[in-house]
Amino acid sequence: MFGLGMQEILIIAFIVLLLFGGKKIPELMKGLGKGVKSFKDGMKEVDDELKDLNDKKEEAKKE
Repeated sequence: MFGLGMQEILIIAFIVLLLFGGKKIPELMKGLGKGVKSFKDGMKEVDDELKDLNDKKEEAKKE
């Protein structure tokens, strides 16, 4: 994973735990999850709009 070994990942996790504390990490992960979900929803909306535009183009060509 990104050229990191298990020891490096554990050290990074330990540093994050020291910086943010045990209570703050679940809040950070919750916020990150909401951000990812929002991003995916936005991408889905863009895909839907592009599909609608393509459908309208095809209908216009048929007429």
